[in-house]
Amino acid sequence: MDPLDLRETIPALDEITYLNTGAASPAPRPVVEAVTDCVERQQYVAPAAEGMYPALFAAFDDARESVADFLGADPDEIALTQSTADGINRVATALPWQAGDVVVRTDCEHPAGILPWKRLADRHGVETRVVETTRGRLDRNDLATALDGADLLCLSSITWNYGTRLPIAEAVTMAHDAGARVLVDAVQSPGQVAVDIDEWGADFVVGAGHKWLLGPWGAGFLYVAADATAALEPQRVGYRSVADPNDPAAGFAAGARRLEVGTASPAPHAGLAAAIECLDSVGFGTIENRIENLTDRLKDGLDDDSLLSPRSYESGLVTVDVDDPETTVERLAEHDIRVRSLPSPDAIRISVHVFNTTDDIDRVLSHL
Repeated sequence: MDPLDLRETIPALDEITYLNTGAASPAPRPVVEAVTDCVERQQYVAPAAEGMYPALFAAFDDARESVADFLGADPDEIALTQSTADGINRVATALPWQAGDVVVRTDCEHPAGILPWKRLADRHGVETRVVETTRGRLDRNDLATALDGADLLCLSSITWNYGTRLPIAEAVTMAHDAGARVLVDAVQSPGQVAVDIDEWGADFVVGAGHKWLLGPWGAGFLYVAADATAALEPQRVGYRSVADPNDPAAGFAAGARRLEVGTASPAPHAGLAAAIECLDSVGFGTIENRIENLTDRLKDGLDDDSLLSPRSYESGLVTVDVDDPETTVERLAEHDIRVRSLPSPDAIRISVHVFNTTDDIDRVLSHL
């Protein structure tokens, strides 16, 4: 599929210039249709056919396989969640914490990667060490110092506030050498850049479909490396968490499924599978090249004082220093241009995706 053909399938783009994919994205028609079809099958067809629970499990299995294939993982390494924050919390509450344990994070983590560790500090006396970055640039020596005696490293693959790519594979190696596991918040990566879980080597990777994947809300995913599964003892348990719900002695389900709990709607994940198929039809080489070209055009229109993200391409997230970020967001919205403000740095963020055009870029530049 051509990027402009994909654009034609997203009705919201008929009304606005949408440059806020880093927060959430409007979905293409095939994604919404997949959600609707899943609900209709679950409610209209399955009761008189295979049954509603078999239909539910089949939909989950199909979605899990789609996500696993997309990430280069095994289906048994994938748990279906509601969001990135949900995935982080499932890991955070399943690890055996003790007073004095240490979590390391960067200063560029989203609240989803900050708040769970604050809770662990209150409940278990877990310490959090924060590695300061320079506009999203990670100093390896500072990271090595922070990892000394640490138990878990939590960091983003692409920083949400600067759009920089962190050196995940290198950070994972450093953490493992220090005896720490690694949780990667990857929500800003899938859909705009190719992701290969094996290259990262992380123990846990979390993401969601409603940003760059163009999927529906409520479709998250969590990767758990096979050799990290045994360390997880979920605090929330349901029939999907265990090997046999009718046999209390059977123990937890094998693989990442032990972090799934109970009945949930299969519709969001059916939409996520359709979204992955849409983007796959465009091709991730095409997607990344187009995002890079459009991002370069945007940055060419910004001076060095206002551009807070790296001038060279790293992602479709571009952070811009303006006098009054919230007022600027409101002013752009009056011209049907959607961007967002950031709390740190105090700036606006423009997200550029494959469905955007040069006209979109020129419009936001002219109004800035």
